[in-house]
This record gives sequence, structure tokens and C-alpha cells, in this order.
Amino acid sequence: MASTTRHVLVTGGAGYIGSHTLVELLAVSQSGPIKYVPVILDNLSNSCEESVKRVGELASWDPIFHQVDLCDIDAVRQVFSKYPFHSVIHFAGLKAVGESVAKPLRYYQVNLIGAMNLMQVMDEFNVRNIIFSSSATVYGTPEKLPIPEDHPVGNCTNPYGMTKFMIEKFLMDQCKAKPDFNAVILRYFNPVGAHSSGRIGEDPRGAPNNLMPYITQVAIGRRPFLSVFGSDYDTTDGTGVRDYIHVVDLANGHVAALKLFEREKPVGCAVYNLGTGQGCSVLEMVTAMREASKVEIAYKVVDRRAGDVASVYGDPSKAAEELGFKATKTLKDMCEDSWRWQQQNPQGFNCS
Repeated sequence: MASTTRHVLVTGGAGYIGSHTLVELLAVSQSGPIKYVPVILDNLSNSCEESVKRVGELASWDPIFHQVDLCDIDAVRQVFSKYPFHSVIHFAGLKAVGESVAKPLRYYQVNLIGAMNLMQVMDEFNVRNIIFSSSATVYGTPEKLPIPEDHPVGNCTNPYGMTKFMIEKFLMDQCKAKPDFNAVILRYFNPVGAHSSGRIGEDPRGAPNNLMPYITQVAIGRRPFLSVFGSDYDTTDGTGVRDYIHVVDLANGHVAALKLFEREKPVGCAVYNLGTGQGCSVLEMVTAMREASKVEIAYKVVDRRAGDVASVYGDPSKAAEELGFKATKTLKDMCEDSWRWQQQNPQGFNCS
């Protein structure tokens, strides 16, 4: 059977989730009837070209990479003019909850203008398929747990979440206006872990905003202790509870979503939670990492972080039923893979 070639633009492809998605997408291309040709667009504001190089090594692939900012619409147009894109996976954007509270205008400018430029150029070049990297933050403070996709959205507790909600609205409105436009919105929870090789993983610039890289940096000796933001939440141990999903599972969720565009029936606008459906507290994660690393994790309880809520975990059953996707990796896997990445790369990618 002859293979079908699909060029896929991956914005933010040098980043944490984007790089792991590239590895899984390329793996599927080697064995399946569809040959995906990923094209990476990234401004490297919170990532490093070294991750792209390592993806190429892991996948035996010569990366196609463009260092472009989505806020530069003419540069985006130039990229689109070079390739016959079938679809887009949109990861690019600022993503720190706390920083968004302190710098809301920057988040609205970068995330919203970038998304609008991308959608405008997609329309100009008649590219009709997009997967959007959204977030459970669009649900705000949960009214019930686990959170289903039809849970109310928009009552966001921070500007980061509001930008995700607004981009979702852009996509939904575009689907209504253009019957042939397809958008798959993936609301995922807290990605952790790393590729099992230890070659790629999460490497934030500056102090990590996410829990796992902070814990591993404490374990490796880069930071003196972990700050636990609040111990008086209404949870089992008083610390925040989140739905942690291994980044490789998450990457495979994107590959499963991409296959929706191969079906005869138009996708329209589809929304899926990607998570495990299980909550884990901050202190439970600290204990799991202590067991994986055999290192004591020093921590201090500090004030709650602006914009955080007590518990967030989702109902992943719709993704299982319609995408055939289910997270399979355990908390132990998440911690062991994160620790392997940190041990092999004590300074991350060591970007200049």
C-alpha cells in the first residue's frame, strides 16, 4: 500500500511537550500508512535548539526547523509558503500561571496575537486542521470532580487560563464560520516525566514554574529546597492535588487526535481531556520522587500561589472512547524518567 504524506506544522516544537510529540509522531510515521513530515516553528523563548537536535537523533530524522515568532505574521506566512501543510499542532505560548498573574498584558499579547496570526495565515493558505494545546485551567475552580468536558469554562482564575479559554473560543467561532475547518482542543492537566532515553525532558529557563522540574532540581542539588505553595487546602494532606500525566502518554494523545483528520466525517470542533483521571498531591509527588531518586527532597511550606485551586483532575473517558487513547504510565514511571533525565542532564540542555 502506498503511503500518504502529511506535512504538519508544530508550533513550539522545540519545547517540552512539542519535542516529545515529535518523537512519537515520527515513530508512527515509520510503521504506519501515513508519513508525517513535521515542520517545527519556535522562537526559542523558553526552549533550546539542542532539543530539536536530540529529537532528530532519537528518531533518525533530519529536523526541519524555523526560528520564527508567531507574533511576526509575515515570517509565519513565509513558513507556510514553503510547505503544503495538512494540519497544525499548536503548542507555542507562554504558560506559567504565577507569571501570568504578575504580567497579564504580556500573556494576552503573546498568546492571543500569536494564535490569531496563526489562524489568519492558516485561512490564507487554506489549511483546515488544527490541534490546540489547551489546559484544564479553562475550567477554573471545579464544580465537580473528576471534570468532564462539558463542565462550565471561562471562569478562569489566572490570565494564562483565560488566554487558553479565549483561543478555544476563536477556534470554535472559526469552526462555525467555516464548515470545512476542523479543530481538536486537547485540555490537558499536568505533564511530567521525560523520554525513557533521558535525552529530552523538561528544561525551563530560570526557576521552574512546574512542580516536577523543581523537585528534580532540588534532588540534583541545583536548588536548596522545594517551595510547597499552601498546606491548608481541602485535600488529604492539605497540599494541592493535580492530575499528572506522563509527557509520552500526552504526546501519544496528540498523535491519536491527528488521526481524526483522516476520517471521512468532518471533525468540526472536538474537545477532549487528556489525563489519568487520578489526583496526586504535592507531598505525594515528593514522596514518589524520593523513592525513585533515593535522595531526600527538602521542602518548605509557603503561602498559597496566586490563581491556584485546591484540586483539579479530569474525566478522560471521552478520549478513551473516541480517540482510543488512554494514559498507561504510572507515577513511578513519571518520577523514574524525570530523574533519569535530570541525572543525565544536570544543567538541562545547557543552552547559552
